[in-house]
Amino acid sequence: MPVKVVVRHNEPIDKALKRFKKMCNMSGVFKEARRNKEFEKPSEKRRRKEKERLKNIRKYTQQRERRQQRRKRKPRRR
Repeated sequence: MPVKVVVRHNEPIDKALKRFKKMCNMSGVFKEARRNKEFEKPSEKRRRKEKERLKNIRKYTQQRERRQQRRKRKPRRR
């Protein structure tokens, strides 16, 4: 996951650094670095993956329910 930021002409370094940090965060570089900081036992890894899987399932079911609720509403009269 290489992250590359090109500093534009007359762009302050602060802005380029902010863009770099945002891109790293979006691509998951920080999450991966935190995870690899210490050794993770296989049992902990399984638990973490299962927890992430359940989190994603809950997230998508909530989104689906919200979409269905929006469809059930009566259309507005103009």
